[in-house]
Amino acid sequence: MTRTNRAYMLATLLLILITLAGCARYERKVVPFKMPEAYMNATEVAGATIAAKAYTREEAEAAFGFDMVGSGVLPVQVIFDNRGRHPLKIVAGRTYLVDVQNSLWPILDQEIAYDRIAKESEYGEIVPEGAKSGLLAGAAGAVIGAAIGIVTGTSIGEAAGKGAAIGAAAGLTMGGARGLEDKKAPHQIGEDLHHRSLEDRPVPPDDISHGFIFFPGEAKEQAKELRLTIREVDTGVAHSLIMKF
Repeated sequence: MTRTNRAYMLATLLLILITLAGCARYERKVVPFKMPEAYMNATEVAGATIAAKAYTREEAEAAFGFDMVGSGVLPVQVIFDNRGRHPLKIVAGRTYLVDVQNSLWPILDQEIAYDRIAKESEYGEIVPEGAKSGLLAGAAGAVIGAAIGIVTGTSIGEAAGKGAAIGAAAGLTMGGARGLEDKKAPHQIGEDLHHRSLEDRPVPPDDISHGFIFFPGEAKEQAKELRLTIREVDTGVAHSLIMKF
């Protein structure tokens, strides 16, 4: 092999490596959460304790495996310990992120959130186009949901029976629909993003649940507080909370 050919091959290999390094890859990540009592903004309402955490750019990238904030999506984690009698649901149209300049940011539309993430990560290459149209639920002009993903948790009684430290400040490192011992459940939010199927599920009574609300990344890391409104599904009663970060 001549010196020229060898140099050409090395240059080609270097170009390939640089190209691969520049691609933001999707990685399955376990997203841990603590019990609400572990947060300074924990608030009791309707028999439930609720807390919220605004993720920094570094925390979001560590949790989801790519630069989510850089893609234009700012995640805020919400944790529920519902010891009340009512199933609770986030009221998207009355929930806002407030930044240090007192600007209010509404929750992103699902489609906008998915498209922004697709441009930053491999979602755009691996998500079937058909999944995108599924968001319309078969109805032309249907309202696409807000970018909220809730993983329903585990029964408080069931968790206590397993010896879980419910209410401990250290909190939980796993959670999800099939119980504290299900290692697959914490991947659900990432999988929902992956499949474009975020669901804003009600949080049942006697249930520990967590999820993410996705706001515009234009707010960057200037989150000051979350203006969160939740509704009792069975009674329709709404509660407005101010959760400072």
